[in-house]
Amino acid sequence: MKRPRGSTTMETILFLPLLLLLFMGMVEIGRVTYIYYSLYKTLYTLARQAGAAQGANFCDEEDPVLQAVKNFVLTGSEDGGSEPLIRDLTPDRVQIRIERYNPDTGQLDECPCGVPGCDVANGGLSPDYIVVSIPDGYPVQLRIPYLALAPIPLRPQVRAPFGGL
Repeated sequence: MKRPRGSTTMETILFLPLLLLLFMGMVEIGRVTYIYYSLYKTLYTLARQAGAAQGANFCDEEDPVLQAVKNFVLTGSEDGGSEPLIRDLTPDRVQIRIERYNPDTGQLDECPCGVPGCDVANGGLSPDYIVVSIPDGYPVQLRIPYLALAPIPLRPQVRAPFGGL
């Protein structure tokens, strides 16, 4: 009985590009997951540090205490003179919000600034939670050859209790 010669080689040649594409996709999914986790842990650290910061005014976006906390967590120095620890993640891209539990609705609401709200500097009550996010997203470009894909905007959000607990 004659055996066909070269059929195994042809099958391998036809299947190899699909196998390589699947492998590269798995590597890229792992890379995106790692970047998302790094962003999440950085924002979590920022929320904990901001919640424990003494004298921080969350109603003022230009508050020097909050700017120093953002700079320290994102660059490793309080003055912001160093390179960001995560490429292209600068303090101006990160948003810090404050929330308080609303007993009427049973949900968390953004805490308004002012005396009845969360402006501690003017006699308001302290917030219950600090929410740190990247509102515009952190773009991640997938690197798969021969495929032109748009960047994926990662938008992690962290909610931590006020006081750094």
